[in-house]
Amino acid sequence: MEGKSKLGLLFFSLTAIFLSHSTALEHQTLVLNPLPNPPTLSWPESLSETVQPDPTTSTDPNTLSVQLHHLDALSLNKTPSQLFNLRLQRDAVRVKTLSFIAAAAASPNRTARGGRVPVRGFSSSVVSGLAQGSGEYFTRLGVGTPPKYVYMVLDTGSDVVWLQCAPCKRCYSQTDPVFDPRKSGTFSTIPCGSPLCRKLDSPGCKARKTCLYQVSYGDGSFTFGDFSTETLTFRGTKVGRVALGCGHDNEGLFVGAAGLLGLGRGKLSFPTQTGVRFNKKFSYCLVDRSASSKPSSVVFGDSAVSRTARFTPLLANPKLDTFYYVELIGISVGGTRVRGITASLFKLDPAGNGGVILDSGTSVTRLTRVAYNSLRDAFRAGTSGLKRAPEFSLFDTCFDLSGKSEVKVPTVVLHFRNADVSLPATNYLIPVDSSGSFCFAFAGTMGGLSIIGNIQQQGFRVVYDLASSRVGFAPRGCA
Repeated sequence: MEGKSKLGLLFFSLTAIFLSHSTALEHQTLVLNPLPNPPTLSWPESLSETVQPDPTTSTDPNTLSVQLHHLDALSLNKTPSQLFNLRLQRDAVRVKTLSFIAAAAASPNRTARGGRVPVRGFSSSVVSGLAQGSGEYFTRLGVGTPPKYVYMVLDTGSDVVWLQCAPCKRCYSQTDPVFDPRKSGTFSTIPCGSPLCRKLDSPGCKARKTCLYQVSYGDGSFTFGDFSTETLTFRGTKVGRVALGCGHDNEGLFVGAAGLLGLGRGKLSFPTQTGVRFNKKFSYCLVDRSASSKPSSVVFGDSAVSRTARFTPLLANPKLDTFYYVELIGISVGGTRVRGITASLFKLDPAGNGGVILDSGTSVTRLTRVAYNSLRDAFRAGTSGLKRAPEFSLFDTCFDLSGKSEVKVPTVVLHFRNADVSLPATNYLIPVDSSGSFCFAFAGTMGGLSIIGNIQQQGFRVVYDLASSRVGFAPRGCA
């Protein structure tokens, strides 16, 4: 009997310990906001061709700051639910494209289907581009002298700067008049044999004199034209001799922006080209539009580096220099490391397979399937008191929170090498319709590439310090 009582006492003690641990999850409060209404645009540049420098920003010529707006602002007459569903559709295309680029780079002999050019090097670096609306944030900038203002998508998953140019053989519909280089005093074509032209993986030549570029997209979209240099103007700050594609033949599933400002790590990206002036540093802060009316922003130069940022080293993919690879070593839910999520699941191998990238143009974070399943199960265990709802689109963990104004949810922390990033609740439990359904904003992928998307980046100032080969995260960085 004494043995049985000891066993009973031991069982009771272990049960008590288990319950105390299971109820000691770290939680935070999620204030329930609905899907955001379509944003509105308000740029003084759109009203005038001549803009003075913004007096509220730094006058340092080596610092540049501009507002960012979400692509939803260019989608007219859409409800919040329609905009969200369009965003998820773009997201699926974006992830498929980035995964294809990474896989193609790791297998140099692989070519795109349908006889298109191989997707690697220069061509691959802009595949994400504007195809199917990929690239979620845009700004307004001036092109040429005098500056003609147009909307340009900013994209960390691409390198090359390009825009539509007149005369058009074929041009898609854009919000502003198409830029005409013949009316600019600073436009200059690039000679065929120049070092800039040779930086293109597949350059062409016009009459053996001037450099041509061509980009073919995975969905059949393409842009083709003169590779040239031109002056860009950001809120009155001029940046001269930026190498860009001036596309006279552009066809495909594009949206109303005029072109693309590539922010990747490659040799033709805007941060690399302007590295001497801005010290290869830039940062952005993407606002959660459901909770704030402040604009998002991007800053170039030393002032882009936040003092409160926690940094993790950038990793190099020897097969692909465009993407920003980081080392994710674990994830915690409710203050406890999730078993089954280890650094080995996200390893970037020497052949260029696997790895984790930061991307401004992907919305929902994608994790390798094994890692996602472990994360999802841990989050479900910590939200057992919430009423479940049916799956929605790519989300398999949803909740019916109708009638509530706030709920408690387990904390989620991404553990990067040397940097723990604790996510606000709004960055991982998001509204998906107008009837109170909220879903866990992560998804699994069958491919090897994991992607940290912009929903998880909201509210952080994300610092890209290419000079020191590191990326940093500063919480509450949009102030």
